[in-house]
Amino acid sequence: MSRRLVSLTLDTLEDLPRSCRQCVYWELDPVSADRARGAGDPGLEKEAWVSQTLLEWGACGKLIYVDDMPAGFVLYAPPAYVPRSMAFPTSPVSPDAALLMTARVVPAFAGGGLGRMLVQGVARDLTKRGVKAIEAFGDAKFGDADDSAGACVAPAEYFLSVGFKTVRPHPRFPRLRLELRTALSWKSDVEYALEKLLGSMSPESLLRPVRPTPATRSGAN
Repeated sequence: MSRRLVSLTLDTLEDLPRSCRQCVYWELDPVSADRARGAGDPGLEKEAWVSQTLLEWGACGKLIYVDDMPAGFVLYAPPAYVPRSMAFPTSPVSPDAALLMTARVVPAFAGGGLGRMLVQGVARDLTKRGVKAIEAFGDAKFGDADDSAGACVAPAEYFLSVGFKTVRPHPRFPRLRLELRTALSWKSDVEYALEKLLGSMSPESLLRPVRPTPATRSGAN
């Protein structure tokens, strides 16, 4: 299989899962997100957010392709670019950390190391840019019937299983942190746990296929 890890751009934005392409849960504050959904075009707000973040800060996401099929993605950015981050009871994110907003791997591709490639790709990128850590808001009650956050907030169990430590506890939305030097030295058993949990998070069986392109070499970019 050919595997490619690329940065999120306006060209690759369309390869996000359909529900995520139209979702602005993280990109807007709660009031603005409701307004965008009511106007019927949250996808335009998503595109505007990606464009602004790319121009002002740089890469804010990674996508992974398997044989030219989009198989997973991760989004991340400084907390100042993520209005929703201030709505959590355990905010704010530490000033030396970037926020891991969301991550998904298509279940059909789980177990192939894609989760490891995505998150370690983020770690390498942020380390080069002088960021010290990744923080995230976990959902301690992920999957409950009364789940207003849906699949937008990853399970707290997932973060703990891949080396994050709780820096501010909460019964529903603890804030967790991973030092980047730790992320770059994960062991294989932790990588397996990450892949398994990321794969279980996606509500969609497949992402949108892309048009055939020339064969590419295996490996991450």
